[in-house]
Amino acid sequence: MRILAIGDIVGSVGSRFLRKKLPYLKKTEMIDMVIANGENSADGNGITPASADFIFNSGVDVITGGNHSFRRKESYSYYDNSCFLLRPANYPESTTPGKGFVIYDLGRIQVGVINLMGCVFLESLDDPFRTAEKIIKKMDTKIIIVDIHAEATAEKLSLAYFLDGRVSAVFGTHTHVQTADEMILDGGTGYITDVGMTGPIKSVLGVKPELAVRKFKDKLPVRFDIADGDCKLNGIIFEIDEKTGKTLCIKRIDIR
Repeated sequence: MRILAIGDIVGSVGSRFLRKKLPYLKKTEMIDMVIANGENSADGNGITPASADFIFNSGVDVITGGNHSFRRKESYSYYDNSCFLLRPANYPESTTPGKGFVIYDLGRIQVGVINLMGCVFLESLDDPFRTAEKIIKKMDTKIIIVDIHAEATAEKLSLAYFLDGRVSAVFGTHTHVQTADEMILDGGTGYITDVGMTGPIKSVLGVKPELAVRKFKDKLPVRFDIADGDCKLNGIIFEIDEKTGKTLCIKRIDIR
């Protein structure tokens, strides 16, 4: 089977570009399932019920999150009511809405999806390594996909090696820059450090360049507005053996 993982969708600009390009991409690449990171899909940061609905209605099956998952309080009940809008599983269960993993039923096969967040240079959450291990033990499915939303390259790659042979694929999100290190590890786990971003090309991680420059130069608070102009859609396709759950092939996607 072929699973498409899409990089961080930035604002309504990125969401509209996703809707424009995804149907054709799914058809031409014979995609069976789509996972997309949507924690930045609302204008002004975070995710809202409206931006989540827009992404789902555009053809995405599971939305993952990260450090901006809870920026918008209006989304909290959506997390509780939707099985397919995930937040990082290593947030405290007792204080945060929603879940960090799901088993998606495709009829002929089930796919487990786990959302984790790194702890290096980000919030001090539960250990993503142990969290992943606990969840995997609960999943009775051959195919498991992990989105590790993290800052540090070493943390993402270390998690992939730790889970090699136990999950089908590990893809990184958060940095909004697509890396060129896609590979299949010895145990059959597909990996890429970061799938990239879906949003405006002439930007700093989706933000208007002049605002990002002002922030670094002046060291004062700046309201980040989403840039305009042409967009790109970054992602990666994992071709997975349904019998073994191992990745057979990886293909990076960069649509302009």
